[in-house]
Amino acid sequence: MAHRELQELSQGEAAYLQLRDAIREGTFGPGDRLREIEVADRLALSRTPIREALRRLESDGIVEHRPRIGAVIRQLSRPEVVELYEMRLVLERTAAEMAAKHASEAEIDALESLNDDIGNAAQNASAAAALNQSFHHSIYLATRNRFLLESARALNNALLLLGPTTLADEARIKTVVSQHQAILAALRLGDPVAAGAAAQTHLQTSLRHRLKVMQE
Repeated sequence: MAHRELQELSQGEAAYLQLRDAIREGTFGPGDRLREIEVADRLALSRTPIREALRRLESDGIVEHRPRIGAVIRQLSRPEVVELYEMRLVLERTAAEMAAKHASEAEIDALESLNDDIGNAAQNASAAAALNQSFHHSIYLATRNRFLLESARALNNALLLLGPTTLADEARIKTVVSQHQAILAALRLGDPVAAGAAAQTHLQTSLRHRLKVMQE
């Protein structure tokens, strides 16, 4: 029985992670209804672990249960998106400031390599988005602050609800790469003030672009 329960838990965890990835990649988006049987077929899993995964996603605030409809991926309102970016700006600015104090040369080199890869992924929006996430996560790691990193992880659930990536055209990616370069230059100099200001500019630009996409 213990082995069987462990196996079920493992399947539930696998379903949860797969479904989160599917939402992150845009397979399922904000407002989509998640029918157990359809999700199970799409992910090639049984309905029991999918049911467990949906409960966990509801607990995370990613999925909501609507009467007579069932599980639906939450859709953020315009004010909620602004609030999310305001919080993200605080964390990203702090992360850049702390990374300027603690990041090693090797870490900055790795960040520059990631930024180059983002620029080279202009024809692949999903790849660019994944690389962009890695870039920002690496800045958090460079802060040497586990509590800041945990705060960023807590924000990740809400970020899943933003919908499709805005890195869908070359002009947008060029802007992102250029603003990343400004952050990196400040990190190289060990200048917390400049790094924080560059991060703030970057997040403000991202918010403006996100709101523009929401209007289309």
